[in-house]
Amino acid sequence: MIRSTTIVRLNDKLPLAASTDDSQDQGDLAKYTAEEKEIIRKLNETSEPRASIESGPYNHHYLIANGVIYITICEKSYPRKLAFTYLDELDREFINSYGHRIGQPDLRPFAFINFDNFIQKTKRVYEDSRTSVNLDKLNSELQDVTRVMTKNIEDLLYRGDSLDRMTNLSSSLRAESSKYRKAAKQINFDAMIRQYAPVVGASLIFVFLVYWIFLR
Repeated sequence: MIRSTTIVRLNDKLPLAASTDDSQDQGDLAKYTAEEKEIIRKLNETSEPRASIESGPYNHHYLIANGVIYITICEKSYPRKLAFTYLDELDREFINSYGHRIGQPDLRPFAFINFDNFIQKTKRVYEDSRTSVNLDKLNSELQDVTRVMTKNIEDLLYRGDSLDRMTNLSSSLRAESSKYRKAAKQINFDAMIRQYAPVVGASLIFVFLVYWIFLR
């Protein structure tokens, strides 16, 4: 289930619109909305464009597009693929409705609060992941989440992990570099075996013949 959604301008973190699930007690969300603010604070132009941050019974999913952050808190069991399809749908409608105004310097906080109507309507569509419409979305290839970065909230907030795209790219490159170094060593070892195996084999045969003929 989608519990809350927030839309924020990327460059100055100005809140543009928000929506929460009014049908349930929001007291249990207080900790996670505070985490959400910290996540938003860490995001910038070099951050991964989409990521999932795991936190206890909930996941934070965010999308950065068109200079806007779309972030949602979902129950851990809610499919990640649906969460990002939901955020993509919000982005399309939000840009279509307010894209020409997002960059205005004199915008007030929650200037587009009326967008909550669309958020609520879209949340109802995505509410039950088992409906035929949502099962079709899950089975489609439109949203590949296998490459979406996943972090743990503890690592992100308290152990200095980054959502920066270049940092993660660097880590990926280091991992790839290590993998290729190991592969290169294996190739060199195999080449050495191929080069010297005939010589070693011939030497062993010669020693065996000498033993057999002269020393036996």
